[in-house]
Amino acid sequence: MSEESVVIEHLYKRFGDFTAVNDVNLRVRKGEIFGFLGPNGAGKSTTIRILCGLLAPTSGQALVAGFDVAQDPERVREKIGYMSQRFSLYDDLTIDENIDFFSGIYGVAKAKRPSRKQYALEMAGLVGQEKTMTRTLSGGWKQRLALGCAILHEPPIVFLDEPTSGVDPIARRAFWDLIYRLSEAGQTVFVTTHYMDEAEYCHRVALLYHGKMIALGTPAELKSSLGQPSMEAVFVASIEREDAA
Repeated sequence: MSEESVVIEHLYKRFGDFTAVNDVNLRVRKGEIFGFLGPNGAGKSTTIRILCGLLAPTSGQALVAGFDVAQDPERVREKIGYMSQRFSLYDDLTIDENIDFFSGIYGVAKAKRPSRKQYALEMAGLVGQEKTMTRTLSGGWKQRLALGCAILHEPPIVFLDEPTSGVDPIARRAFWDLIYRLSEAGQTVFVTTHYMDEAEYCHRVALLYHGKMIALGTPAELKSSLGQPSMEAVFVASIEREDAA
């Protein structure tokens, strides 16, 4: 895989007369933690679903791990881990059973499954809890388990769609510690969020509004270009949404 994990050129997605993704252009490097920041309806999740091969773009091109998402969606899905904004595991299975199930879904070789299971349990901090029913876990622990299951097949690129929505601040910080570990190991992490403080954790951030990318850069660069009053307004809005949740 090249040093660019994700390449997007003039990407559009329309639903009838509504344009959800409007001429987005982007390049994301290997090992980068890249953030999409914007309010609900900005086009973040739609773009993620296109990059994961779950939605076909209306026009433009998107390459993930060197594969065209429109032409080779199956090859794309082999190279990625995906975690949706809604908890995607099975509440009526134990932690152990969920990991076993997703090991099979992702095609993890049988010889590697014990070591990958141990890795997922250690990463999520759930060693010794294997027989616990998943429905009894708190939101933060569920998200850690979901992340562990999403990377069982060691994908080079991980897409996380608002992974900490509705999770308390302490659990969110712990989840971001896991993201940093993935990045340090060379995996590219593409994450969407509407929390301004989470954007600070990313190497680079794109601001989306009404489907358009209106700014791109490091958190420090965006602060400088937008000015302090604008950033304060965005931060207050994110806090209000968090309190409402």
